[in-house]
Amino acid sequence: MTEILFYHLEQRPLEQVLPLLLEKTLARGWRAVVEVGTPERAQVLDEVLWTFRDESFLAHGLAGSGADDLQPIVLSCGPDNPNNAQVRFFVDRAIPSTNGLYQRLVYMFSGHDPDAVSEARSAWKSLSGEHQTTYWQQEANGRWAKKG
Repeated sequence: MTEILFYHLEQRPLEQVLPLLLEKTLARGWRAVVEVGTPERAQVLDEVLWTFRDESFLAHGLAGSGADDLQPIVLSCGPDNPNNAQVRFFVDRAIPSTNGLYQRLVYMFSGHDPDAVSEARSAWKSLSGEHQTTYWQQEANGRWAKKG
C-alpha cells in the first residue's frame, strides 16, 4: 500500500523544505519525481536544487530534457514517472493522484494560501479512506510534528 504524507508548510517556504526532503529520499536509495503546478515553477525549483547549499547540490533534471531515466530526481508538470521513482512529490498546487506504483506520495501545501489549504483538505478526505495517510505540520522552530 502506498503511504501518503501531507506536509503543511507554515514556517518555512517550499524552497527551503523540499531540498531537505529530497536529500532524505535519496539517502534511502529512492528516486523521486516532483510534480509541479506550472513550468515556470519547475524552472524556479530547478535553480533551487542546484544552489540550495553552497557546498552541494541535488542532481536532477527537468522532464523531457534528455536522460530522464538516469536522473535521481525529475521535475515534471505531468503524471509521468520517467525515472521509475519510488517517491512522488506534489508541490505548488499540483493535484495529487495515486496513479502509478510508488512507495510514498508526498503532498506539500502552503498554510498561507487558503485555496491550497482547502484543496489539501479535499485531497485528505478523498485519499485517507483508501490509503495510509499521515499529516505533518511545521512547528515554530521549523521541525515537523506528526498530527494525524
